[in-house]
Amino acid sequence: MKIGFIGTGVMGHAIVGHLQKAGHELHVYNRTKAKTADLVAEGATWHDTPAQVAAASEIIFTMVGYPSDVEEVYYGPVGIFQSEIGGKVLVDLTTSTPSLAEKIAKTAIEKGASSLDAPVSGGDLGAKNATLTIMVGGDEATFNRVLPLFEIMGKSYALHGGPGKGQHTKMANQIMIAGTMTGMTEMLVYSRAAGLNQPKVIETLAGGSASNWSMENYGPRILKEDYSPGFFVKHFIKDLKIALDEAAKMGLDLPATTLAKDLYEKLADKGFQDDGTQALIKLWWS
Repeated sequence: MKIGFIGTGVMGHAIVGHLQKAGHELHVYNRTKAKTADLVAEGATWHDTPAQVAAASEIIFTMVGYPSDVEEVYYGPVGIFQSEIGGKVLVDLTTSTPSLAEKIAKTAIEKGASSLDAPVSGGDLGAKNATLTIMVGGDEATFNRVLPLFEIMGKSYALHGGPGKGQHTKMANQIMIAGTMTGMTEMLVYSRAAGLNQPKVIETLAGGSASNWSMENYGPRILKEDYSPGFFVKHFIKDLKIALDEAAKMGLDLPATTLAKDLYEKLADKGFQDDGTQALIKLWWS
C-alpha cells in the first residue's frame, strides 16, 4: 500500500520502520525533518506538508502530540483536508479528544473519505517491539481495511464503536495507568525506605497479584536512573486532563485520577515535563 505517516516521534518512528519492513511504500512528514532522515534513507519519501503526504497516499496515519496539533494537521492551511482525499482512509493514532475524532470523521465523510480514531498503548517499547494495543473508533468496513496494518504494528486491536469510541477507550486506559504508576512509585519509595532489595521485590511482586506492566517495565528503568521518555510526562498530563474533562461531562468524580494528574503537574513544574512518566519517582528521590 501507499501509506502516509505524519508525526515520526518516539513511537511513530518505530511504527514507520515496521511498515517499511513489511514492504509498504511510505510517505512521511514531521515538523522536525531530521527525525525522518534514516527513514528516508531506508526508502520513505519526504513531503513538505501533511497535504502533500495525503495526496501521495491511500491510507494516512497521524501521530502527533496534542489535540491542537491534530487540528492543525487536519484542518490547517497545509493540512490533510486541503488535499483531495476521496476514497482514502485517515487514521489518527494520537491520544486526543473524542469530540475532535467525531469532527474529523464528519469532515472525512463529507469529502468522500473515511476515518478511524485509533490511539495506542504500550509506549516506546510497544512501538519498537510491534506489541502495541490499538483502540479503535469508526465503522467496521474501514477497520477491516486497515486491520492488516494494525497487525504489523501491534498485538491487540479492537473496534469499540463509532467515531470517538477509540479515544474514550484510551481514556479508560489512561485512568488505569494513572493508578498503576502512582502505586508502582509509592511501592519503590516504601521498599527502599524499608531496606529491601528492590530488584528482588519487583521480581517477587511480578509473580503475584501485584503484577502490572508499569512495574515490570518502568521499575527496572527507575532503579537504573533511566528517565528517558517512553511516554512524556507532558503528554500524560494532557491525557489525564482529557480523561477528567470527559468524566466531568458524564457527571463522574475520579479522585484518584485527579490526584495522579496533580502529582504529574507538580513533577512538570519542577522541570521534568520532557522526562518519561517513570520520573514521577523524582518527587521523592532526587
